[in-house]
Amino acid sequence: MTEQSIYLDYAATTPVDPRVVEAMMQCLGPESVFANPASTHPGGLRAKAMVERARSQIAARVGATADEIVFTSGATESNNLAIKGVFGENPEAGARFVTSRIEHKSVLDTAKALAGRGVSIDYVETDENGVVDAGALESLLADGVALVSIMHVNNEIGTIQDIAQIAQLCRAHGAQLHVDAAQSVGKLPLALDAWGVELCSLTAHKICGPKGIGALYVRRGTRLHAQIHGGSQERGLRSGTLATHQIVGMGRAYELADPAVETPRIAALSARLWGGLAAISGTLRNGAAHTSVPHVVNVCFPGVEGESLRWALADIAVSAGSACNSAVPEPSYVLRSIGRSDALAASSLRFSLGRFTTETEVDYALGRVAEAVDRLRSLAASAPAWCSA
Repeated sequence: MTEQSIYLDYAATTPVDPRVVEAMMQCLGPESVFANPASTHPGGLRAKAMVERARSQIAARVGATADEIVFTSGATESNNLAIKGVFGENPEAGARFVTSRIEHKSVLDTAKALAGRGVSIDYVETDENGVVDAGALESLLADGVALVSIMHVNNEIGTIQDIAQIAQLCRAHGAQLHVDAAQSVGKLPLALDAWGVELCSLTAHKICGPKGIGALYVRRGTRLHAQIHGGSQERGLRSGTLATHQIVGMGRAYELADPAVETPRIAALSARLWGGLAAISGTLRNGAAHTSVPHVVNVCFPGVEGESLRWALADIAVSAGSACNSAVPEPSYVLRSIGRSDALAASSLRFSLGRFTTETEVDYALGRVAEAVDRLRSLAASAPAWCSA
């Protein structure tokens, strides 16, 4: 095995599917459909047709209509546009926003920015598996809330939220709902229109599509304040020349990302992975299999520092938490929010599987992890007392 030969970090990003690359190549090069899709000459019209086809492919995958899809640079921009767009430049006095403490940083940091502009921020509680407490949410909604933002699938522990139930609660109390679905497309069926969600952030690079492209689902009738101004593209909500090749790649990626096809195979691999990890003495799972997508297995190895274990597994790409938070030298805020101690949170690794993961790779990883955990625990046990003082 060569260095980094096993990739088990699909929750961070994914390799681009060759079929997606093939679709994108139709829009690259002097003989391709490279024109600006806003142009009205034949080349521009061909590019626009490809963009609109991709918009329809994305809408079909998430249970929406094409005119509800607004292209952005990715889920982080979509989260910002959705949340800031609801509150506008000058939020009304007493405006309230509800989210959870286990959201992606692009939601939590946006909440902090809004708090600096006078918006009241409330955090709904979750249980030990990261599931939102519906009763606690309803209590918060009873006081009047403009927007709720809850991710469909957590990026660190894979917890699934009941978006249909949350949407129903929001509707009953006159609140709008924003959902971050970056980790759930291709893993679970989405029915945004049927659920009654107002806003939903989407991305391509989590499902074997290109980086740098995403979308925001904006339910018909939902009003937003634009965050980028310039050329009035995307219904005036997101100005800028559309990246035709990336959009076409995203459309093809969404067309290919069928959970009915992919999830059963991944579930079998996940069960194999967790079974082997659970056999390592003391191993604990963060979140529960029955409340999570199978693609993410987040595990504590008590007595082993997670970053040390990650470095010991130099030939296997895994994560000690969210890739967007990897530069922060402290235990995962998600794991601490669901009740893990700092020590247990710091002893955790996230394994995430995907389209190109094989049984052979899972078995190899299990052998390497067991070996590394045993060696690191032995080193810790034999270290002089002053080393831990």
